[in-house]
Amino acid sequence: MAGLLYRLGRFSARRHWLVIITWVVIMAVAGVTYSLFSGTISSAISIPNTKTSQVQDELADKFPSANGGNGTIVFETTNGKAFTDAQKSEVADFLTKVEKLDGVKGATSGFDTQDQLDEQRQKIVDGRKEITDGRAKLETGQDQLDAQKAQLTSGKQQIEDAQAQLDAQKAQAEAAGAALPAAQAQAAAAQLQQAQAQIDAQQAQIDAGEQQIADAQKTIDANTKKLDDSADELEQGSKLLDLSKDVRFVSSNGSAVIGTVQFTKSTYEVPADTKTAIADDADSADISGVNVYVSNDIAQGVPSILGPGEIVGVIIAALVLFLMLRTIIGAAIPLVSAVLGVGVASLASLSFSGLVEFISVTPVLGVMLGLAVGIDYSLFILNRHRTQLKQGMQVHESIGLANGTSGNAVVFAGATVIVALLALNITGIPFLGLMGTVGAVAVFFAILIATSFTPALLSLIGMRILRKKERAKIGNTGSTRVPNKPMKTWRAIVTLVAGVAVLGVIALPATQMRLGLPTGASESVDSSQYKAYEALDEEFGAGQNGPLLVVATLPESISKSDVTETEVTIGEALAKNDDVKAVLPIGTSSDRDIIAFQVKPGGGPDSISTENLVKDLREQTVTTDDGTVTLGVAGNASANIDVSEKLSNVLPLYLVVVVGLSLIILIIVFRSFLVPITATAGFILSVMASFGGLTAIYQWGWLGSVFGVHDPAPILSFLPIIEIGILFGLAMDYQLFLVSGMREAYAHGASAKVAVQRGLHAGRAVVTAAAIIMISVFAGFIFSDSSTIKPIGFGLAFGVLIDAFVVRMLLIPAAMHLLGQSAWWFPKWLDRIVPDVDVEGAKLERSHPVAGQPGQPGQPGQPGQPGQPGHEDTHTGSHALSVAPDANAHESGHPPAHRA
Repeated sequence: MAGLLYRLGRFSARRHWLVIITWVVIMAVAGVTYSLFSGTISSAISIPNTKTSQVQDELADKFPSANGGNGTIVFETTNGKAFTDAQKSEVADFLTKVEKLDGVKGATSGFDTQDQLDEQRQKIVDGRKEITDGRAKLETGQDQLDAQKAQLTSGKQQIEDAQAQLDAQKAQAEAAGAALPAAQAQAAAAQLQQAQAQIDAQQAQIDAGEQQIADAQKTIDANTKKLDDSADELEQGSKLLDLSKDVRFVSSNGSAVIGTVQFTKSTYEVPADTKTAIADDADSADISGVNVYVSNDIAQGVPSILGPGEIVGVIIAALVLFLMLRTIIGAAIPLVSAVLGVGVASLASLSFSGLVEFISVTPVLGVMLGLAVGIDYSLFILNRHRTQLKQGMQVHESIGLANGTSGNAVVFAGATVIVALLALNITGIPFLGLMGTVGAVAVFFAILIATSFTPALLSLIGMRILRKKERAKIGNTGSTRVPNKPMKTWRAIVTLVAGVAVLGVIALPATQMRLGLPTGASESVDSSQYKAYEALDEEFGAGQNGPLLVVATLPESISKSDVTETEVTIGEALAKNDDVKAVLPIGTSSDRDIIAFQVKPGGGPDSISTENLVKDLREQTVTTDDGTVTLGVAGNASANIDVSEKLSNVLPLYLVVVVGLSLIILIIVFRSFLVPITATAGFILSVMASFGGLTAIYQWGWLGSVFGVHDPAPILSFLPIIEIGILFGLAMDYQLFLVSGMREAYAHGASAKVAVQRGLHAGRAVVTAAAIIMISVFAGFIFSDSSTIKPIGFGLAFGVLIDAFVVRMLLIPAAMHLLGQSAWWFPKWLDRIVPDVDVEGAKLERSHPVAGQPGQPGQPGQPGQPGQPGHEDTHTGSHALSVAPDANAHESGHPPAHRA
């Protein structure tokens, strides 16, 4: 690899215009492919096959008419008083305008929705009055009917008495009939028949009256049943309204109202142009005395790639480069190389956004990484080139050798970062794997630019990369004093113990870390999203910002008449859970086997109480007459919980893979067991301390005013796993550039403890500059407008700060000192098996000595006679003073690694 990079460097130096033009063409091609094939970037953070996504898929299948996401627009009067009729009219006009936008299915005013709810409640009141009046009428009718029944009973008794009397008279007439004259007997019989006819007529009247009363009773009974059924239905409706009494669309004082926008697609699939148009309309809304705010589900879009904070970070990096190199042209080379690499990588990656779903943070992460490593990688090669020029090497030879040595280390370090980022794909989470892939692409192009474009620029600039004073002293670098004494053992012990203790304390808050996704509360206090979130919280309750969608799957389909009763049964069961403020039925599937409810929690979308509520709802058992109901939960709060839970579950696996990879790579590079173990332990300390800082600032709110944290919230769910991957790669960079110098000094004969000091002395300047540059670039993103980008920028900046300046420059040297010669112990049988990885091109360097100085003891470029007796206390070049070795030799049959 070193020889290949050497030839690439020489070629780039000789054909610098060809290389430069080639990269410009590549940039142009990437720009063209981006313009032709780029797609929409989503603000969604979702994972397939979660409980939430399964519920959403079921809803899409069972409620096709309800397909499409919703967005919220909040209207609030500036004086805190109720809306006037004129203002209500203007709000309606605004929503009508929104409804006409492409991708919008409808827009509903909260005034209309609230009126419907109020009308329903009034109907309940009116219905109860009507039922009461109806019952009173029925009771009056029943009383009248009972009186008629009593009269009929009395008349019936009189008829029975009259019939009995008549029957007695008939008997008497029959008995005396023989003794009476025929005329008298006939007259008596006629009177009896007439009397019987009267009784029969009265009986017929009684029978007709009884039938009328029976019919009237049936009517009253039927009306009573209808009234009872209506009363039952009314009470069921009343119970449903009671369950949803805390759901409002107009605030209780009338000063705020919620407008709902329904999209034709899910909220996260809505084109950015549609959301931007709504947000722009809201910003420019001219409703007298009314503020218009759009919520996070509409306003959350693609964060700007370079804002003021990021530009300041790049400026600080430029200042560090200038202070280190003391030339403007030298400081510009890493910056130009990094910007070119970022441009090509970003445009190339985004060209696939039409085929693969990109989330908004993905390209920003690529820019963040590309800038940081692009500047550092170019700096390593440039710094080596400058050193060689000062020693008298020819420009093209120096460029080739710098590319073959430091460039080789850059390739290895970058490859480590790339592997760590690509390993994110093993998590099985699509958006996370894509973030890792895009980040790896950015690092890949940073490596290509550093090893081809940077050498071309160095060739074009020639000797002007050195200052005039430096050019005047070429070939005479002067004497350089290097350490001859090891650090004090007590100092190493104190440094190690104190450092671990301090990092342990910083890491303590990480034990309380909670994961989540950003809400409107995380946005800038001046943003529309934040104001909408706060208005909803204050006027409608915290739960209005994160309502849950509960889907009840019934054991079998129900009849239309049973729908309301079933809704009440399930709704009352849901309302019994702690932290449930309201339950609102929102629909039944066409075959009536699924009922959907909106549940308003008492806490916000990122509160612990809401998280517990989601778990309780999913575990709850509800029973109806037909059997057990299955409950599913969806919604933003539920999705946040599922995403965070899935990421938390894969985090240990990823950590094991990264740590295992770290150990294997370092064992091969340093041919040691203890060095990789200390390096990995240091990496874990760095990561945990970084997590502790993140938790303290972004979750607990410590130093919130400094970092713009006004509403502490859970840590971004995918940040820990992303940070592990990136910090692993960067930590291995610093470990390589510092410890390889220690190994070189040890292999050249220095004692193990003195070698620690020499390696640290040789590498600390370039590592310090590289770390400061990286911290500056990452820290610039802390002040981004995006609540998603801020914690990523802080986590990486703080992690690099801890790892470079505490772990690599303090703890690792102290640990290496205490380990002494045992740090480099390696079994001979394993030494023969493990491949020789010449990370920094030591073989190449020995075959290309500094021009004009071959064969001179102690001179730069000589293949090595360090430690020769008679050397003076100072020397010219890069070799150290002679010291007594810990052993007779430090040889393993392999050439020593060489530092950048």
